[in-house]
Amino acid sequence: MKRRTFVSSSFAAAMGATIPVAWLPARDRLARQGGDVAAVTGDGREITLPASSIMELDSLMRGGVLLAQDDGYDEARRVLNPSFDKYPALIAQVTGTADVRLAVDFAREHSLLLAVKCGGHSASGKSTCDRGMMIDLSRFRSVRVDPAARRAWVTGGSLLGRLDHEAMSQGLVTPMGTVSHTGVGGLVTGGGFGRVARKFGLAVDNLTAVDVVSADGQFRRANPEVHPDLFWGVRGGGGNFGIVTSFEFQLHPMQRRVVGGLMMFPIARARDVLQLYADYGPEAPDELALDFGLLLPPGGAPGVAGFSVCYCGAQEEADRVLAPVRQLGTPVMDNVQPIEYVDLQRSGDIDDPRARASYLKSGFIPAMSADLITAIVDGIEAHPSRS
Repeated sequence: MKRRTFVSSSFAAAMGATIPVAWLPARDRLARQGGDVAAVTGDGREITLPASSIMELDSLMRGGVLLAQDDGYDEARRVLNPSFDKYPALIAQVTGTADVRLAVDFAREHSLLLAVKCGGHSASGKSTCDRGMMIDLSRFRSVRVDPAARRAWVTGGSLLGRLDHEAMSQGLVTPMGTVSHTGVGGLVTGGGFGRVARKFGLAVDNLTAVDVVSADGQFRRANPEVHPDLFWGVRGGGGNFGIVTSFEFQLHPMQRRVVGGLMMFPIARARDVLQLYADYGPEAPDELALDFGLLLPPGGAPGVAGFSVCYCGAQEEADRVLAPVRQLGTPVMDNVQPIEYVDLQRSGDIDDPRARASYLKSGFIPAMSADLITAIVDGIEAHPSRS
């Protein structure tokens, strides 16, 4: 054998032994896990996805398809709440609208169970599925802000922290949740309540247009004049109307620094804290957001009751606005101070209860009644191992 041929052959063999599995052609990766892939339809029927169909999808996409034995599959399938530990048959990692259309077409043609993951924050596990297809939007993230038009354009996989960062650099804001790694898509299609929502409305109140890939794989631009029913549906109606690939938001002028933080009192004052919430909440200026919290740490440590605070009005008015809260007495924790809005938005990133496999349920009430206050205070119970 010639030296050049030997070196080339040896190099190719070495590379073949060390190259990451995810970089291999879909044909080779499918061969490693046995060819065809078992899956389920949206109504629970068991089906088999031909290897040739998956290879074709993988070859057409700019992103690509992850299978169960691929590098990156475990990271891509995970969602924030570890209670939902599911294994999709395949994960389509899209990079743009064209990839989304290809993935939706594939899912429709095979009647696949389908889940869409943006930030993975769905408390009920809607971002993932077992043995269906997950469309992973995490590689489809960008934000563009036009300060003159006071508009922001956000691609479908973007996280709200990036929108906050880009908008506030121009002294602009739109209401966007309270945890910076929340996906814009899931938040907005569910309504979208944030720290400045009392001042500027819900996220959907500030949504001016969307680009949507609907279930038939078609691209549609929707706003109040064009496809108004579709626009109405994605503005808080949740999933199953389509996959929003771009959001357009109205922005509002706001100073970069707000007054915010936590103000917590001994749990013995919980009834008084809630009564203050009931009495002052409806009268407080729209610039003030108070999120009530009642917390019992694990292991029998003393509990607390209090507020997460955000005041986005004039800072010289903050003491007056917060005076009714401070009349509750001496807090056990008070770090309410002037702070960059984007820092306040990031302040709860490690505290999201879903990261500890908690169960969440929500509802609406017309008012904070005395009976409800009693039910909350008397109903909370400690857990031996978690908050």
